[in-house]
Amino acid sequence: MTSSADWIAGARPRTLPAAVAPVLAGTGVAAHVDDAVWWKALLALVVSLALQVGVNYANDYSDGIRGTDADRVGPMRLVGSRTATPRAVKTAAFAAFGVAAVAGLVLAATTAWWLVAVGAVCVVAAWFYTGGEKPYGYLGLGEVMVFVFFGLVAVVGTTYVQTERWEWAALYAGIGIGSLACAILVANNLRDIPTDTVAGKRTLAVRLGDERTRYLYAFLVLVAAAAVVAVAAATTWWALLGLVFLARAAAPTKAVLGGAAGPALIPVLAASGASELAWSVLVALPLFVR
Repeated sequence: MTSSADWIAGARPRTLPAAVAPVLAGTGVAAHVDDAVWWKALLALVVSLALQVGVNYANDYSDGIRGTDADRVGPMRLVGSRTATPRAVKTAAFAAFGVAAVAGLVLAATTAWWLVAVGAVCVVAAWFYTGGEKPYGYLGLGEVMVFVFFGLVAVVGTTYVQTERWEWAALYAGIGIGSLACAILVANNLRDIPTDTVAGKRTLAVRLGDERTRYLYAFLVLVAAAAVVAVAAATTWWALLGLVFLARAAAPTKAVLGGAAGPALIPVLAASGASELAWSVLVALPLFVR
């Protein structure tokens, strides 16, 4: 029997800050330029969290049936460890996608129906990251899609459903959040280079190699810092408070550049997620105050 603790672990709760951060940042921009619509912000949060959990279960299922997780270093995987059946994990993934779809439909019905198409693309992208015959996560495109969907789309979308207009500040915030979301994936794939190489999973880290992947992580942190400045220039200079996130990002960046490998990179994932959450809170707070 798969316990509730197993299902919670399989949902990978340490990745959830990456779902909360874009909604905080997008709502902060909405509050600054207009007024935050809190019930829409909460629905956007449901969508983001459900998609994150859904993609985690979907990856667990797809990697598990391919055998990619057989000798994996890192958090427990349900299918790979045979803690749950592939069918059960696949059902859990689609249940999470269903929750995201319902919340997204409410947002579309109260904002603009074309958002249904955006939501559908998000679900398809979440599934085919490691699902299907030619998953794009196996082709080195995972970071690009994370940047687009968990950065740009998530932040700009959160702002749009509340203001119903385009805001440059939301784009800049999306770049910052997207860069740090990518950094989480880069650290994850850096840890898995040995096993992914054997399994034929050609992630960006496998393609770049160990050293260049480490430099990519540091570069993404710098892009996030530059994005703080861009958001401040478009809104209020008090948003520069967001640069304090670098204090949280310093330790994982030092670990990555210092050669941490295997299990030593597991804390880097949690610290990277915390850095992204800190970025969103510290940038959004001055925007709420206006």
